[in-house]
Amino acid sequence: MKILVIDGQGGRLGRKLVESIRKTCPASEIMAVGTNSMATQAMMSANCANRLATGENAVIVACRTADIIVGPVGIATADAMMGEISPAMANAVASSLAFRVLIPVNLCNTYVAGVKPGTTAMIEDAMAYISHLVNGDSHEQ
Repeated sequence: MKILVIDGQGGRLGRKLVESIRKTCPASEIMAVGTNSMATQAMMSANCANRLATGENAVIVACRTADIIVGPVGIATADAMMGEISPAMANAVASSLAFRVLIPVNLCNTYVAGVKPGTTAMIEDAMAYISHLVNGDSHEQ
């Protein structure tokens, strides 16, 4: 199972996701792609990803072969994350055949109703869903 983690800005969420995925699904191939080098560096420091890359083209190419795409909800929204998500990136995420596990984040003029700031329950819920996908339970919730 190929799991693609996409993050931008400082990469803190991406790092947490990469670490959590490695613990939850140790046999999965993890590709971490940062929208900038700082985000990629943060995910690299987790020492859990099989492959790392940076930038728009890396996001587009990785979305073609991923089975699961994980990241903040902004990765599917053009111009999100202070402009780091280009329309081409958002389109690649949204049109991918992969399952998307999007973490709600209330930043950059986007408010996701029902999201409590800083809750770790979101990552735990995402890991539970990813685990179900990896273990063959592919029906949607």
